[in-house]
Amino acid sequence: MRKPIIVGNWKMNKTIAEATAFIKEVDPVCHDGATYGVGTSFLALQDAIKNAKNLIIAAENCHFEDSGAFTGEVSVPMLEEIGVKYCIIGHSERRQMFGDSDETVNKKAKRLIKAGITPILCIGETEAQYDAKETESVIRSQLSGSLADLCPECVKGIVIAYEPIWAIGTGKSATKEDAQKCCHIVRDQIEKMYGKEAADAVRIQYGGSVKPENIVEYMACEDIDGALIGGASLKADSFKEIIEKTK
Repeated sequence: MRKPIIVGNWKMNKTIAEATAFIKEVDPVCHDGATYGVGTSFLALQDAIKNAKNLIIAAENCHFEDSGAFTGEVSVPMLEEIGVKYCIIGHSERRQMFGDSDETVNKKAKRLIKAGITPILCIGETEAQYDAKETESVIRSQLSGSLADLCPECVKGIVIAYEPIWAIGTGKSATKEDAQKCCHIVRDQIEKMYGKEAADAVRIQYGGSVKPENIVEYMACEDIDGALIGGASLKADSFKEIIEKTK
């Protein structure tokens, strides 16, 4: 039985003080029905980890090298030192704005796994690709590159976040039928690459304008094991409602 995982991705939002206040308000209402967490800015990570008893705290990115001339980057050993256990990689904004590719995402995944940090690996198609009916080929291609040369046991522990780019921050949402279909493609591709046992174990999130009003219908889908949530995770009341609805 796969335990659901619901994580808020704050992106470039919330100061350290704002993050701490949010965690102190939301952390006590978490329950064992799912794994709940938030991805904070690098600056807020250490304080967030100190204040979280129930929420997992995720980094929003990392570099695959341990050190070097990479101005502005944060390495996996730096995340390890402060107790980070989850890290979001390959988010569409990182791919589109900052040059992340399947190759670099793969390197990040390997380095995180080596450190015992769980990657939350994001994939998803653009609106143009969706309109051209290329969704399935994009999903399979991104997974093939991003998960290349891993061991089946490693893949079991990864979280995959399927996020159609056209549904991120736009107010548009995939129907539950489309979300389920795409998450099933994710699981099928993992089975093709690493076998049924790995495919059955990996947790798959849907992301894209997920909010209290639609979380239940997504979570009812067979191949959706959680959500990566943007805007609705920024307000404590909204996130608490999502936690309550997913008991």
